Parts: sequence; structure tokens; C-alpha cells
Amino acid sequence: MPSVPHDLATFLVEAKRRTYAGLDDDATVATPLLAGSKQLEHRAPPYAYRDIYFGMGFFVGQETVSREGRVIWSMSYSGGARVEIRDRETFLDIYKFLRQALLGVKVEQPYRGPPLFEQDGMIYRNQAEGALDRFQGVETIALQDGTPLYELRYSGGLLC
Repeated sequence: MPSVPHDLATFLVEAKRRTYAGLDDDATVATPLLAGSKQLEHRAPPYAYRDIYFGMGFFVGQETVSREGRVIWSMSYSGGARVEIRDRETFLDIYKFLRQALLGVKVEQPYRGPPLFEQDGMIYRNQAEGALDRFQGVETIALQDGTPLYELRYSGGLLC
């Protein structure tokens, strides 16, 4: 297994805060590589970050980090709002809350958000296992009373 570049976690935190978590889809590039996808990018040489995903209520995606043109790290994810949630306003509220939680991403676990975030009657939880070279996790959002609203699973690591 290759060693983790010392500055990769710091770059990931910056990239995540400057794309979906901080700017929502305003960070989307005009012409994505894959038709019908949302593609968000951030560059800080020698690194380049790209997040490509499809869908809204349920979505799937992949984040990659390239160093000097070669992809060295990746994370795939899938999930979304519960099937019974169909109201657009509820979707928007859930994803607005999610972006707030994701702004709390930490260098120690730069995959998604913090272990716990609470605001406006919603609770975000993120349970991650592993390290930056190989990890997996699940994040959830529920109402204060425990009613589940959202779940996402993710995994990834360094590429050989």
C-alpha cells in the first residue's frame, strides 16, 4: 500500500469546503464529463479534486484526487433522502442541513462530515472506520425525535 501524502487530508478538507459543502451546485462545472451529472472541481497544485454525481433524492457519485495528473485517491458514495420523502421543500431542507454538517469536515477523517452535528431540529451522524488509505462509513440525518430522513454509505482510499 502506498504511503499517504502528508498534505492530502488538508487538501481534501479545503476541496470539500470549496465545492458542495460551501457552494452547493454553484461549484458545478458548465460542461461535465458525463452527460446528466453534476461535476464539482477544486484545484490547488499539485492536487486536483473532482466530485461527479447523479441524482438528487437518491444519488450516487465518486470523488477523486489527482496529483500531477494521476488519480491517487478516490471515494464512492450512494444514498439520499428516504423514499417516502417526495416534497421538494423537504429535500431542499435536508440537503441544506447536510451542507452545513459537511462544512465541519475534519483533517482527521476528511471523508464526509463530523461524527455529530445538530441544528434546527435535525441530527447528523457520521460513523467512519479506517484511515485515509482505506476507509468506509455511513452518515445519517434524522429529526430530533429520531425519525430518519437520509442515509448515505461511502468507501474509498489510496489507489495503487
